[in-house]
Formats: sequence, C-alpha cells, structure tokens
Amino acid sequence: MNIEEILNQIPYLVTYLISPPYPFDQWIFLIRNIFIIISLFLLFGTIYFISKTSWLKFRYLENLVEFFTYQPFGAKKITKQWEKIKDRLKIGSESESKLIIIEADLILSNVLEKMGFIGETFEERIKKITLDTLPNIQEVLEAHKIRNNIVYDPDYQLDLVEANKIILIYERALIGLQAL
Repeated sequence: MNIEEILNQIPYLVTYLISPPYPFDQWIFLIRNIFIIISLFLLFGTIYFISKTSWLKFRYLENLVEFFTYQPFGAKKITKQWEKIKDRLKIGSESESKLIIIEADLILSNVLEKMGFIGETFEERIKKITLDTLPNIQEVLEAHKIRNNIVYDPDYQLDLVEANKIILIYERALIGLQAL
C-alpha cells in the first residue's frame, strides 16, 4: 500500500470513527468513547494530584539537587537564614544579639533533628552525636548554656564580642554538619 492509497482512505476512516455503519459498532463506539473520557479524566487527575503533593519533590528533586550542588537538600535555605543572622549581628545592639543567638541555636537544633538525631531537647539531640560528626560539641554545649541564660534570665548581660564568638561556634557546627 502506497502513501496515495492511505491518504485516500483517511476520509472513510474519519467517517467510520464519527458514525459507524452497523448498530453493533455504534455500541462499541459509545463504550470506547466513554473509556477514553474516563482515561483522560484519570490521567489529568493523576497529574494534578502529583503536582499538588510533595511526593515528586522528595522522590526525585531532592536527589538531583544534592547531586548537582554537592550539598544536602535544604542547605540553601539554611544558608539564607544564616546570612540574615550575620547581617543582623552587624547592628550591634544587645537585644538583637540575644535574639540572634536564640535563632542560631534553633537552626542548629532543626538541622540535628532533620539529620535523624531525635530527642525532645537540644541536649538530648547533641548527646547522640560523636566527636567524628561534630568536633566542637563542647563549645556548642557551652553556647547552648549561654542561650539558656539569655532565655531564662532577663537580666543576663551579653556583649557584642561574646555574641560574635557564640555565632562563630554555631557556624562551625553547621559547617561541620555540612548544613552550610
């Protein structure tokens, strides 16, 4: 069969698809069209629900981001938060420094939790870490004690030099955990 014969048969095919010549074919035609409509509805529904959930992101996107950036997934968000903290530290007020230390502690706590170090408190999470994972555990614990003093003692005095040291401790910890 050559191309000319195929092209001559197209109008007959279109006529058959629109209105089949036999009554039995009309039932098959109707059933076929119903199933085509149902299939299209299910296909678009599946695409819609996959796009609205985070399944696709966790299944594929997370691995691609980690592969191409050589950083864990979510490190970019933590880096942005950390840059904001460092910019706010330049303000130099004591109250702002206290808030920054509390936020830095919270970021580290969230990173530990995402890494699988489970516990109800920061101390429980950090005690599950080895020195190989985080070499400055003792410094982090001391920084956390200062954070607790800030939270529980409203009269606690914090100078800018000490705040900078504490922020550097948290930064080294986040770098050691490969979150920055």
